[in-house]
Amino acid sequence: MTRIIKGISILFFLSFSLLAISQNKDLAKTFYFGKKVEQADGIQVPQTSVYSEEKGYGFDFGSVKHVKTKKNFITANTSIYFSVQLPEGNYRVEVVLGGNKLSKTTIKAESRRLMLQEKELAKNETCTETFVVNVRSPRIDASASIKVKDRDRNQLNWDDKLTLEFLGNPAIQSIKISPAKNVTTFFLAGDSTVTDQDVEPWASWGQFFTNYLTDDVVVANYAESGSSLPAFKGALRFKKILTTMKPGDYLFIEFGHNDEKIKGEGNGAWGLYTSLLKEYATAFKSQGGHVILLTPTERRHFTNQGVLKETHGDFPDAMRKVAKDLELPLIDLTKMTRTMYQSWGNNASVKAFVHYPASTFPGQTKPLADDTHFNSFGANQVAKCVISGIKKLNLEITQYLKTSMSNFDPEKPDNFKDWSLPMSTRFEIEKPDGN
Repeated sequence: MTRIIKGISILFFLSFSLLAISQNKDLAKTFYFGKKVEQADGIQVPQTSVYSEEKGYGFDFGSVKHVKTKKNFITANTSIYFSVQLPEGNYRVEVVLGGNKLSKTTIKAESRRLMLQEKELAKNETCTETFVVNVRSPRIDASASIKVKDRDRNQLNWDDKLTLEFLGNPAIQSIKISPAKNVTTFFLAGDSTVTDQDVEPWASWGQFFTNYLTDDVVVANYAESGSSLPAFKGALRFKKILTTMKPGDYLFIEFGHNDEKIKGEGNGAWGLYTSLLKEYATAFKSQGGHVILLTPTERRHFTNQGVLKETHGDFPDAMRKVAKDLELPLIDLTKMTRTMYQSWGNNASVKAFVHYPASTFPGQTKPLADDTHFNSFGANQVAKCVISGIKKLNLEITQYLKTSMSNFDPEKPDNFKDWSLPMSTRFEIEKPDGN
């Protein structure tokens, strides 16, 4: 009986997979916006088109009321969300921008992954922006799925659709979505300092990393707030990565914040942490992948004398030793972020973290003061550290970095006053898991 059940499960999974592949071939769709647009090869989207599962596309999260339809484009003065129902996979997105007025467009995908930052266009100027988005599901096979925490189940990363958020004063003419084949995948495994934070004002470097990559690569960020190496494995996130990866893909591993809290014999930096780092790296490499280790981002803890404390104990050293033992490239985020905070100093470094006075956000009755989790400015600075680390190591994946990005020096980090990025309209006061 057990063999019969297993056989049925395997057949079900194969049928499901073949169906998904078959459907994937016909998924290329183009959506046109505007009052007077006649195109035979796509879908004309009415201004009042609200997303529904039956239709499979439309404006989402109540944002349809903000849409303003012009002759051949739409615009808004706050966030508008457009969703398309799609199965798991990687998708190339081509957005045609431009209108009859000045416009400045920011695009975020899924759980606030930055894809385009404040693209300015003059009156009657148009351009096409292209990027690749990973759409995923918790499903691993017919009998197993990632264990998603209850508070995370409604995140945009885990629904059955691709959601694009347009911010600023965008001018959107059309959106073309098609399956992206033969792209290299960067898998991210980590905690709350890496994950795609779903809502404002929280942010992590993984969701800003996307903005610095070409459309020959896609980021699949499986990091989870509050996660440690054993928790990540226990939630089957690492299993999902191993069943999804292909030879030539990359795995970025950054853990430490929550591993430090695991007590007991055999745990600690030189115990469980070290052994699981080696297990992850060995397993991914055995399937033809490449592994990059990243030491954990430092916490912002200054003494009264203005000296930055070391908060990770032996964990950065343990990861450095694993990198040496296994001959893996290492990006020392602990060192780089320490250098950044010290360069800013105690007062200015606050601007990189979730520190906001009461009433900054609706329903926020108390100040927010978090010295572990970044805001958008801080997350973007850490993403620049990662990019800088890739360049300094002269890794092969440098070919996937946009050439428009200037070199970044943690000793001379950016000034918060020079940072500009519209906030998403979805927010939450409760801090992410982990510290």
